Amino acid sequence: MLYPVSNLFRDVMEVGPFWKFITDKHDEGEQKKWTGGFESDVEIAVPGSWNEQLEEIGLLHYVGAAWYSKMVFLPHSFAGKRVWLRIGSADFSCKVWVNGTLAGEGEFGFLPNDFEITSLARPGEKMLVVVRVSNELSDDSIPQGITASDYTAENRIREETNPPARFDFSPFGGIHRPVVIYSTPATFANNIRVNTSLFDGSTGKIKVFVEIEGNDSVEMVARLDDNKGRAIPFSITRLSAGSLELTVPNCRFWSDKDPYLYDLTVSLIRNGASVDEYALQVGVREVRIEGNSLLLNGHEIFLRGFGKHEDFAVVGRGLVPPLVVKDFQMMKWINSNSFRTSHYPYSEEVLLYADRAGILVISEAPAVSLDLGRAGNSMKENHKKFIRRMIERDYNHPSVIVWSLGNEPNIIGSEGYYDGTGKNYWKEVFETARELDSTRPVTVPNCSRAGIDDPVFEFSDILSINRYYGWYEYPGNLDLAIEKLADEMSAIHKRYNKPVLVTEFGADSLVGSHSMSCQMFTEEYQAELIERYVRHVESTTYAIGEMVWNFADFRTPQHFRRVVLNLKGVFTRSREPKLAAFRLKELWGRKKNGDIK
Repeated sequence: MLYPVSNLFRDVMEVGPFWKFITDKHDEGEQKKWTGGFESDVEIAVPGSWNEQLEEIGLLHYVGAAWYSKMVFLPHSFAGKRVWLRIGSADFSCKVWVNGTLAGEGEFGFLPNDFEITSLARPGEKMLVVVRVSNELSDDSIPQGITASDYTAENRIREETNPPARFDFSPFGGIHRPVVIYSTPATFANNIRVNTSLFDGSTGKIKVFVEIEGNDSVEMVARLDDNKGRAIPFSITRLSAGSLELTVPNCRFWSDKDPYLYDLTVSLIRNGASVDEYALQVGVREVRIEGNSLLLNGHEIFLRGFGKHEDFAVVGRGLVPPLVVKDFQMMKWINSNSFRTSHYPYSEEVLLYADRAGILVISEAPAVSLDLGRAGNSMKENHKKFIRRMIERDYNHPSVIVWSLGNEPNIIGSEGYYDGTGKNYWKEVFETARELDSTRPVTVPNCSRAGIDDPVFEFSDILSINRYYGWYEYPGNLDLAIEKLADEMSAIHKRYNKPVLVTEFGADSLVGSHSMSCQMFTEEYQAELIERYVRHVESTTYAIGEMVWNFADFRTPQHFRRVVLNLKGVFTRSREPKLAAFRLKELWGRKKNGDIK
């Protein structure tokens, strides 16, 4: 489903911000008929995680089910239309009831779930919305889960976290993005896909594919305006009943230096009258890999950016619009041009902002640290289903230039991964992504334990590597760290002959900790490690970018190597700069006026 908008044919109202809330530690809510409402003196804010928001009632590390309820008045303007409830994301799964009747289930976190409630809601009356959310994961879920007993069975006691997780970020629970009720006409544009390309130097082509829901026969027409609202002349070719090609002379192409967006309006016409309309912003641009280069509109570009997290004090993973503004301003300040949505798709609002700001994005699926040895029959299908939904949601964003289908598979170092199991798994996953989108490069970041034989290298367009030499390996020895990094980058490139992107590198630093000598956890050590990595990566002929881990400190599960937070941010969790931020600003500022190294 398209991102909800208000216009002559559609209405949107946000539900929130405060909901009744109750935990369900023994998963008895449905048996107790909470589907029709429940008694509770506790309220919770939406969007927001329950963990820090309700730490005082013991939920900081809570993993399990919880229930939300709210009475909502539906305005008369929704009468005669189809009515939908959208939860921007509920991590990691949800079920929704309206007036006691099940509206549907959402099987994934990090993505929106749309439920049609036309038959359950009455315009001009109140309705009760109840949502059950669970942040529990399993062997077959995406992301994959783990339990304390699994750690014991795998002889990984020293790696055990509380709460248990296969990933190094908090398994926040809650409704993390806005909940809205919106309407559509009976016949409407359910999905729009836009492909853009460059032609003959200054001409842009925009191919528009529309999926129409409803029984009526309608005609599709399109209009293109510039960013001042003025109509743009174009020629049009009808490719099929549901697709058009617009040819735009003297086209202004989208890039990180000039993020120009056209307004594309698609209308559905029946008997000469519009029955639906949807407007979206379109950036005309082209991305491809050529030799050892990443090209944007035919020009070589080098990525300087970060891995990030949707993480902030009190709200956890909840969407905070002022924080979105702050983070983008800080990325501009530090002379960054990109980030990776580690390790899950970020909110649609973030990507819309990136489109306008000209920040390049690697959008990533939450297939984090997969252990194929513990996967059941449905994990691969869940993985492919998630990729389909992620690509469908984010396809039209010009800022999204690369798909990442996961992160650090086989981090546990299982030998069984290399007996064909890993290759067969990733072959099918990569094929799914390429069938859905042939216009963007595809990758999966590799970890040092998976090594040079990782089958993701065979299928990736970009050889993405996460390396922590000088921190987890060869701690405190920066000379040896860079030597090992150089040797491995060279070996990987020589074997696979594809461009290399260092998607993670960094070191923890404790704010205010200083030393005149090489000392881990000091601000000086973090800054020195990052600078050495940057200088080496940019000295090669085959690297296309460097992404520091991490943009800002973030919460993780409890572990002896973490002091509440992962402290690898070059900014603190509250967004104060560390010494490394100033060092990066200087390093990247020297390159600001040029795309290449």
